[in-house]
Amino acid sequence: MKLAMLAPIAWRTPPRKYGPWEQVASNLTEGLIKQGIDVTLFATADSITKGRLRYSALRGYAEDPSLDAKVEECLHISEVMEAAADFDIIHNHFDFLPLTYSRLIHTPMVTTIHGFSSPKIIPVYKKYNRHCFYVSISDADRSPELDYIATVYNGIATSQFQFVANPKSYLLYFGRIHPEKGAHLAIEVAKRSAMPLIIAGLVQDEHYFSTYILPHVNGKQIQYVGNVGPAERNRLLGDAAALLHLIAFDEPFGLSVAEAMLCGTPVVAMDRGSMPELLRHGQTGFLVNSVDEAIQAIAGIHSLSRNDCLKWARSKFTQEKMTADYIAVYRRILAL
Repeated sequence: MKLAMLAPIAWRTPPRKYGPWEQVASNLTEGLIKQGIDVTLFATADSITKGRLRYSALRGYAEDPSLDAKVEECLHISEVMEAAADFDIIHNHFDFLPLTYSRLIHTPMVTTIHGFSSPKIIPVYKKYNRHCFYVSISDADRSPELDYIATVYNGIATSQFQFVANPKSYLLYFGRIHPEKGAHLAIEVAKRSAMPLIIAGLVQDEHYFSTYILPHVNGKQIQYVGNVGPAERNRLLGDAAALLHLIAFDEPFGLSVAEAMLCGTPVVAMDRGSMPELLRHGQTGFLVNSVDEAIQAIAGIHSLSRNDCLKWARSKFTQEKMTADYIAVYRRILAL
């Protein structure tokens, strides 16, 4: 099987820091290569892979303000589409735009839908519904207007995360700094629980950060440590008493939730989107519906087994399981 992996190009694959879609594309690419599959990764020129690398963009447009995102995207997608005949399958992690090429090529295309940025993009998916193969990253994120060949949970390279049996006493917020991700709610929970909070993540909304987050950061109880890389991510997640994931939207997956549990760290999350699929309530964390419930949950985190968190994450969210699930999808398609 010869496979083309089309990664996004906002960031390098794998990303240096933030870049969840690029991270998943990388984890899958390297997992497939371990299984002996011939993979060509279409990503930025500075990307890292044990497979073949093809590129049009020298670097991610989110890392270089001089680049025009739309121009880079168009050139990037055309690179794989013009080589489509060289592959048995194209695996698209680049959202809806590559679908518009799918009737112009003969190679089947699998698209992992990493979420819907807006309901306005669904008509594109609907147009190619019968022609392409869609994979959801959680059952919660499926649109009733689309057909899916499978749900495949995002997989994590477990070697990048270390289990910590005896954590420190701080709470952690780990994710992009945006109102829908709930950093301000994490601050409220930490203050009312009288526990330290470390905030880590890319600032995606400057007004929100400067108005609702920064005034509370004092370097003592509330700390902001910036957008961190893999080594610091591993340390922060593993040493935390709990991860606070108090989202205000129906999140399709949430890599940090799975990553935290892989370190043994329980998660307190709003009961929305994919969270009931990612967590086992009362065993690997707590699903809550308000700040008050989150505070009550924090009082009970010491009753949870960090070993249970690790076992659950290893059973559901590993690179190996994701790779095996996608290989099954590819074989189904090629058998049609």
